[in-house]
Amino acid sequence: SILPSPAPPGLPDRFRMFRSCEWEVLERSLNILQASDFYWGPLSVGEAHAKLQREPVGTYLVRDSSQGNCLFSLSVRMPTGPVSLRISFQEGYFRLKNWFSDCVVQLLELVVAGTRNNPLHFDEMGGTPLV
Repeated sequence: SILPSPAPPGLPDRFRMFRSCEWEVLERSLNILQASDFYWGPLSVGEAHAKLQREPVGTYLVRDSSQGNCLFSLSVRMPTGPVSLRISFQEGYFRLKNWFSDCVVQLLELVVAGTRNNPLHFDEMGGTPLV
């Protein structure tokens, strides 16, 4: 399930300069993400984890990353509690582990579909598989 909330309009001020082809990918992806039910914008990791703590396992949200080298973070309610995973943006693609896409929403769809049969393991999750 997802934890829905409207995101603020416009592009976050903290984005670094991008090449024009990257900027087009980023702007298109952000517009799609802002129309989704699970993008919370500038939400801290503590706030995200507090919101997810009260939700069922598997509930997730996407927020702006507090790390300067990442644009977005995926926060997920796991059986052991909420965790956050960084979504990187390199050479026009958003990346999470072995998955990549030129759209954050499409990346999440790939991850959801892919982890049904092949759970992911992240160090941040202490060995708990992401399904």
